[in-house]
Amino acid sequence: MPHRTARRLLPFVCLLVFAGAAAATPQKGVPQLIFPVVGDAQYSDDFGAPRAGGGHEGNDLMAAKKSPAVAAEAGKVKFWTTSARAGCMLYLYGDSGTTYLYIHLNNDLTMKNDNRGTCKPGTSYAPGLKDGSHVAAGQLVGFVGDSGDANGVSPHLHFELHPNDGRAIDPFPYLRKATHLLFYAKPGATVSLVLTAKIVKNAGGLLDMKLSKLQVLPSKQTLAVNRRLVVGTATNLQIELSDVLPSLGKLVLSDVKPGVPVTVFTEPTRATVEAQRGDDDVFVASRIVLGGSTR
Repeated sequence: MPHRTARRLLPFVCLLVFAGAAAATPQKGVPQLIFPVVGDAQYSDDFGAPRAGGGHEGNDLMAAKKSPAVAAEAGKVKFWTTSARAGCMLYLYGDSGTTYLYIHLNNDLTMKNDNRGTCKPGTSYAPGLKDGSHVAAGQLVGFVGDSGDANGVSPHLHFELHPNDGRAIDPFPYLRKATHLLFYAKPGATVSLVLTAKIVKNAGGLLDMKLSKLQVLPSKQTLAVNRRLVVGTATNLQIELSDVLPSLGKLVLSDVKPGVPVTVFTEPTRATVEAQRGDDDVFVASRIVLGGSTR
């Protein structure tokens, strides 16, 4: 059955805009965005694409079920839970005056399409989040799902952008320039990362890695990722072998060679914007396990 994405539910007259019509002219007042999904997400410029009832008024960000959805900018949130088409939905009224719509948030209690959850914090919205709360840019606001008329379709976030709380414009050029977060964290939190990766380059105590997965401690946040990350190395760095590799004797940093799968444990670090972006040399490796073991 073809997917019918919910049309905009803002309380003003809907204007139909076809693909590409609004993409060429950036709107004043739209800030630099935080990309609204953390982890792997695929999307295209599908704004204005034909849908039952009118044109598509956002971009569909395809991501794994329950992937974190975060605030594109600082602002006030409002829950919308009564639309059969949008399912579990959230408005973000940005401090800039731009309004963002997060549509088809999760309503499943398991990783299957069970539809047993309701539109509430902990299932659709971030745990502890309240209707009317003010959130920081990059703060967790919800989870990707397939609620509403996306039921049974691949999980995704239907994301809309409304400058000055007006008509929808194409989010694509803004998403292309958006800042992608490596992970999310509460403001002021201290975190450590467990990184599953392959070494790309080992140069002077800096490890350039291609990540496939990360875990954020002390939370239970685990994300599939596909990106590079450069970390420093501690002076008391521990290097170990997993069970799948033969003994090499005493290990030194030069044994961490390109192409080797590793699990890297980092020192505790404040979850600054630079850390959440995954800027080079913000995180420092305290322990490396060659061969990919996470024990």
